[in-house]
Amino acid sequence: MNAPLLTINQLGYEAEGKVILKGLDFSVEEGEFVTITGPSGSGKSTLLKIIASMLSQTSGEILYQNKRVEDYEPTSYRKEVSYCFQTATLFDKTVEDNLVFPYEIRNQTFDKQKALSALNEVGLGEEYLAKSVNTLSGGEKQRVALIRNLLFLPKVILLDEVTSALDSENQEIVRKLIHTLNHEQGVTVLWVTHNPVEIQLSSRIIQLVNGEMEVSK
Repeated sequence: MNAPLLTINQLGYEAEGKVILKGLDFSVEEGEFVTITGPSGSGKSTLLKIIASMLSQTSGEILYQNKRVEDYEPTSYRKEVSYCFQTATLFDKTVEDNLVFPYEIRNQTFDKQKALSALNEVGLGEEYLAKSVNTLSGGEKQRVALIRNLLFLPKVILLDEVTSALDSENQEIVRKLIHTLNHEQGVTVLWVTHNPVEIQLSSRIIQLVNGEMEVSK
């Protein structure tokens, strides 16, 4: 039997003397769609950031493909385990600058047609390529940031309330995109959300309360 894609062993995190996460134990199989939910302040975003290697746990360990996350070269790991912020961060001047970036770090030529197709998938037209990032709404920035992470498909996508800044129509567009990535492309999804519709999409729910977990099917 193959090892799980991700294994979290007795994971804990403390900051400024406060316990944020305590004794988390769970594993995620390749292709799973796991929702992480719970009250505000329960450590959901912290957990995703630790899995993404953006924060370091203060106890326990995370294994990715049966190897400690710390033993991977960080850029290589983040190409396979990709984190999407709750508040989108875009850089440089234009949308195109942001969509070129994943190609640059891989020393590949920008595929404009693929970028245009990806924009179209999240309801943004060809004209968006040339738009200044400073003119975009919060919801538009979130969709651009999401497809920037998906132009090269990761094995795992970590989504931190990525639909919270979107209206209901665009929430549905993003939900369908993520559902397709999971069901048709086999991308493993860990999604932090409070949205009841999104919770129902998952194959498993992990409930965090005061930094500890309850697991339900």
